[in-house]
Amino acid sequence: MHWLAKGAIAVVGVVGLAAAGGAWWATSSASTRMAQSFTAHDVAVPMPFPLTAEEVDALRAERLRALEATGAPTTNEDGTPVDVLAGVDLDAVAMERAVARGKHLSDALYSCRACHGDGYGGGVMVDDPMLGRLLGPNLTTGEGSRTLDYTMVDWDHMVRHGIKPDGHPTVMPAQDFVQMSDQELSDLVAYIRSLPPVDNTVAPVELGPIGTVLVATGQLFLAAEMVHDHEAAHKAVPPSSDDTLAYGAHLAAVCTGCHHEDLAGGPVPGGPPDWPPAANLTPGPDGLQGWSYDDFMTALTDGKRPDGTALRAPMTEIGPYAAAMNATEREALWAYLQSVPAAADRQ
Repeated sequence: MHWLAKGAIAVVGVVGLAAAGGAWWATSSASTRMAQSFTAHDVAVPMPFPLTAEEVDALRAERLRALEATGAPTTNEDGTPVDVLAGVDLDAVAMERAVARGKHLSDALYSCRACHGDGYGGGVMVDDPMLGRLLGPNLTTGEGSRTLDYTMVDWDHMVRHGIKPDGHPTVMPAQDFVQMSDQELSDLVAYIRSLPPVDNTVAPVELGPIGTVLVATGQLFLAAEMVHDHEAAHKAVPPSSDDTLAYGAHLAAVCTGCHHEDLAGGPVPGGPPDWPPAANLTPGPDGLQGWSYDDFMTALTDGKRPDGTALRAPMTEIGPYAAAMNATEREALWAYLQSVPAAADRQ
């Protein structure tokens, strides 16, 4: 055989061995990262959240007004007030209200359907032969449910910490939800549990070659690694909407997973390689300086900047959720973004 041919075969062999070795290393390293074990605090979150004393008093007053409207007596023969809450199942009332709040959280603030599907029976997060196949699992009570036996501790670990019941990390973006209050988590679970069961068994995570390398090299972050403190206490309830800036900061917490904690934007931590850098949301020259409230709402709901150019993924998925926000939420979010320190773009 000619020496050039022999040399070419040798080079191909070495490259093949190197590629095989690299693939083995990437697969092994990615598997090691995915097999990490994490722990988090065990939080006793009730589901549903019980009615507060103020809510019980308001319900009593509401039923008393309804009784008065009928002309029926509001006192007993002995002069004591009629117990207008007699026979009322306060737990059922609490559940009804929790489901309603949870539906709004799902529709407007926490974008759960984007990954888990409209009926929560499973959805698509990423489906790319090179990156991998990451499917949102079935959260309903139907066949194939991933959460059928979940306790509230399991829900907390999964949603707010990115940790599966077995301690392994999940691909769920828990870093976006770590500021979720106990009540909001409880309300979301109440809502999800109220949905019709969907029979659907969702395939587990499969990493493609690029996804494997990204995980192996630490360029694709795991949520459990991005939550700084798995023992830190969560808020019991969200801030009051009467405190505009505190409420706005709470709403903006879901933005920090892409736009960073200072909201100055930059490369999306753990995002796919084709995602553009997240925009700077601070009020400085590199951010939203010159934007009006209406400009911001148009960007959120219609996906267009003030100059008419279109936003790119993943912001293109935000529109339906922003449209479902109420005026108080929109105004609080905008007020908070206008209050943070201006920052230069992150390089």
